[in-house]
Amino acid sequence: MKRILLIFTILVSAFLSFADDFVFSPPAVPTLVADYANAFTSGERMALANKLNTISRETSTQILVYTTTDLLGYGIADFGQRLGEGWGIGQKGFDNGIVIVYKPKTDSTSGEVTIQTGYGIEPLIPDATCKRIIDQEMIPNFQQGLEYKAIDDAIDICFSLTKGEFTADEYSNFGEDSSVGSIIVFILLLFVGYVLYAAYGQFTIGRRPSFFSYLWFVLSLIGHSSGSGRSGSSSGFGGYGGGHFGGGGASGRW
Repeated sequence: MKRILLIFTILVSAFLSFADDFVFSPPAVPTLVADYANAFTSGERMALANKLNTISRETSTQILVYTTTDLLGYGIADFGQRLGEGWGIGQKGFDNGIVIVYKPKTDSTSGEVTIQTGYGIEPLIPDATCKRIIDQEMIPNFQQGLEYKAIDDAIDICFSLTKGEFTADEYSNFGEDSSVGSIIVFILLLFVGYVLYAAYGQFTIGRRPSFFSYLWFVLSLIGHSSGSGRSGSSSGFGGYGGGHFGGGGASGRW
């Protein structure tokens, strides 16, 4: 009996070691969207892959989205850190990688998500900011069954933070008193724009255009801009860069 138990223990250990090696080793075909939990439709997977491939190609920052139903006994933060380190997400020397791991909720287990950041990303997206993204942007969407939106919104915010479009401190103040200020600024800009537009019309055609024609002009510009941004498709993902992770990030469950 002892010999049988020993053999069984060795086989289990070997299997678990093999599973670890398989999961935390980079796949033969590099990808930035590994949807092993089938959380997204094929169209959603393609949209995420196109976005992440474009981010990687144009900025060198790499964001991996990984969904799974089995964390292999690891805490989700540890799982995400091992995944990022093992796959080499981000560029060597810059360590500009981000890993988002999502485990869907089941009847018997909680839903879980983590955002793990490479060494180079930690100053731009501190742990507290990762936690805020999870609590404010992701979990409310997950609770409504909006899995794609939860992940997509998190990617947009992380990308904006890495580009410096706003800082972690500015993001932490979003939705508090900034909304009123933004509305005031928008109204002022709209008014100034109309003054300039009217002056141009007076100078070129001898009369001042109406405010409604100005609004139509602004809306047409917005529509043209958003439409041009969606045209075309991104090229395939070239491969991982060998980035390193040190445990920065945050996690949440519901």
